[in-house]
Amino acid sequence: MTTPYLFDEFFASGKEESISPFLTRKSKRWGRHLPLKSAFLSALFLILAFAFSFTNPPISHLFLAFVFFLSGVPALIESIDDLKSLQINIDVLMTVAAFVALLIDSGLEGGLLLVLFEISGALEETVSNKALSAIHNLNHLAPKFARVVREDGTVYEKSVREIEPGTPLLIKSGEIVPLDGIVKTGISSVNLVHLTGESIPNPKEPGDEIPAGARNLDAALVVEVTRTSTDSTLTRIIQLILEAQEAKPRLQRWLDQFGKVYATTIITLTFLFAALLPLIFSMSYTEPEGSIYRALAFLIAASPCALIIAVPTAYLSSISSCAKKGILLKGGITLDALASCKTVAFDKTGTLTTGDLLCTELEPIGDSNTSETDALSIAAALERHVVHPIATAIVRLAEEKKVPTTDILNFKAIPGYGLEGNLENGTPVAIGLLEHIVKNAAPDAAETIRQAATHPSFEGQVLSALRVGTDLYLFRFTDQVRTEIPELMLKIQKENRLTPVMLTGDNERNAQFVGKLLGIKQILANLRPEDKLRQVAKLVEEGGLAMIGDGVNDAPALARATVGISMGRIGSATAVDASDVVLLNDDLHHLSWLFSKARLTQRIIKQNLTLALAVILLATTPALLGLVPLWVAVILHEGGTVLVGLNSLRLLRR
Repeated sequence: MTTPYLFDEFFASGKEESISPFLTRKSKRWGRHLPLKSAFLSALFLILAFAFSFTNPPISHLFLAFVFFLSGVPALIESIDDLKSLQINIDVLMTVAAFVALLIDSGLEGGLLLVLFEISGALEETVSNKALSAIHNLNHLAPKFARVVREDGTVYEKSVREIEPGTPLLIKSGEIVPLDGIVKTGISSVNLVHLTGESIPNPKEPGDEIPAGARNLDAALVVEVTRTSTDSTLTRIIQLILEAQEAKPRLQRWLDQFGKVYATTIITLTFLFAALLPLIFSMSYTEPEGSIYRALAFLIAASPCALIIAVPTAYLSSISSCAKKGILLKGGITLDALASCKTVAFDKTGTLTTGDLLCTELEPIGDSNTSETDALSIAAALERHVVHPIATAIVRLAEEKKVPTTDILNFKAIPGYGLEGNLENGTPVAIGLLEHIVKNAAPDAAETIRQAATHPSFEGQVLSALRVGTDLYLFRFTDQVRTEIPELMLKIQKENRLTPVMLTGDNERNAQFVGKLLGIKQILANLRPEDKLRQVAKLVEEGGLAMIGDGVNDAPALARATVGISMGRIGSATAVDASDVVLLNDDLHHLSWLFSKARLTQRIIKQNLTLALAVILLATTPALLGLVPLWVAVILHEGGTVLVGLNSLRLLRR
């Protein structure tokens, strides 16, 4: 008996979406875009039916039967189901028109209607499926299996979907934490860049909480699970994609309601015209230009297919295009809100800065017998075998200054605290967290370091201490400004005509320095969370505001803004819940593109609505008066629908 696979295990196993041997890659290729393939096959049969209608009518009727079988039977089944539910919609309207056309000996026109209607429906379905395909890509971002620790200490792998709270997991160095939990044994540092964009390591020891998505840096940990995978970030993001397709803007909701009333009205008028036209004009009911024929032409011309799909296809195309770039939206409502924004506000730390540390200063604390060059050489020697932002910054600084590294003996890493060793002459050396380094330092030097760490002028900086014997050195690090931000600010102001604003809790001096570097003139610093929320509310009242933050500390401001845009390659639960847009890949340079896409979507929708209304207004009355034959009404109606669909598909382009 074959063991069934869980949904996420398919992606982790690298196998096909089903373990059935009958579903091969070749068979799957045949199944892609099946409705569209069926529509084009029906179109081929319709062309053959039309060609043979002049030379061999029986063969023409045979090909026409194939058309009604491929395109008509599925439409008829769906329409019967709709009528059973007492729903009269556009599908019912088109199916009635096609089969009545067959009854009055206008089968070719009816077949043309079915084929074009199926093509337009397949195009809309293709757009929807493209948006759904983003779910497959998201399943590769998080671990699908975890190492479970048994009571006897042995370890085995298990799907994260089957792991319950209280289960102990082994997280090796360099691995991503698969589920939220609490550290039970082990000491290490973790990197939360996937959750908050902040790359500075955080020490973790027994009793500390550790979130799913954190990367373990130093040593192995045993973590007790506190939440199941159904509460995980990945599940929330997948749900966000599904909700994005269901969240309908006001215009689309109105058109959905309008379509039901309109379809019922048009069908009623069609029957009235078919019954009353012979009483008003001299014509029969069933002749080639009779009342039934004209009523059908009116029915087809007045059907609002193009009008109904004008809005959803445009929104779905934009949502799909954004998903390809790693931008998740909460539906077309978000696109409307983005297009209305006049101001865009940025948080500083983790948003305008990269999180990659840059060593800005190395200074001795008190009297020191160790030169600055020797101190940097010793620090680089200790850090060169370690992978975390502080180590990278120190080693990079030593390489830039071409400082040779010193040999270190008895090297030892203390997970979560720092590194230790001895020089060749036996002098003990150590580098790491301030509180760890100052333990063995002189009291006056330790106090000097503590004062330096809390001095207001160095707020927002990261500090690390080096001890060489009794000598102490202090390293200062700052975040690097994202290289794409200056160009982004120019685009936002010139192309998108938006006003950039910086909202930060950092001190005024650092905020002004970064703002001047990036070309941001309006800067609000020293903001507590409640202050930031107050400023966001004020900017919203002055006009639409898009707020960009890390999605964790800025959650209240993101929720209050017209559009909240969160950072984070996976995004925390707070980011997903509080924001309207999630930038999965931290690609801030996509922001200008996103605002342009929102405005382009509105232009495409206006074009679609204009085209759809023009077809209805210009074709209905002539069709009723007999000036437009049935086949022309079909081409005008379905041609307009196809053009609207193709116009919406323009939004899929990057």
